[in-house]
Order: sequence, then structure tokens, then C-alpha cells
Amino acid sequence: MKLTVKCALAAAIALSGAGLAATSASAAVVCNAQNECWHVRGPQPEYKPEWNIVVHPDNWRWNHDEHYRWREHRGRGYWRDGVWVRF
Repeated sequence: MKLTVKCALAAAIALSGAGLAATSASAAVVCNAQNECWHVRGPQPEYKPEWNIVVHPDNWRWNHDEHYRWREHRGRGYWRDGVWVRF
């Protein structure tokens, strides 16, 4: 009986650690020069310097005196002047 409890406890700990690792996978807030921001989950795409994209940690928030717009879109790409550009 003790062995069963220990195995169950070990499995629960292992699964919770795996779940934590999966949910803490890379996520970021990305903003462009027009102050349009969106979330990126998973591997970070490589944004070209000429796109003027800034990548922030997922918990990033702008200051009260800054003005940004949240935009969301599925897939790989970036926002430019209110239009989603796929790559």
C-alpha cells in the first residue's frame, strides 16, 4: 500500500512539473512602432530590424502615460499600420 501511494505521489509531482514547464513556455508581448501590441505564444519568430518590433516579457504592461492598442491574431506575422502581415 505504501508503495502505491508513493508512486501516485511521484507521478502527480512529475505531471505537475511537466504541466508547469508547458505553460511557462515562451510567451511574449510584442509591440511595433505604431504602438500596436499583441501576444506571441510558442517559439518567438525572428522579426527583422526594419520592422521596428520590440519583444517584451509576457507580464509587460505599458505606463499610464503611454498609449498602445491591443491587437490579437493567430498565426505567424506582425501588425503594421493596423494590418496583419503574415510571414
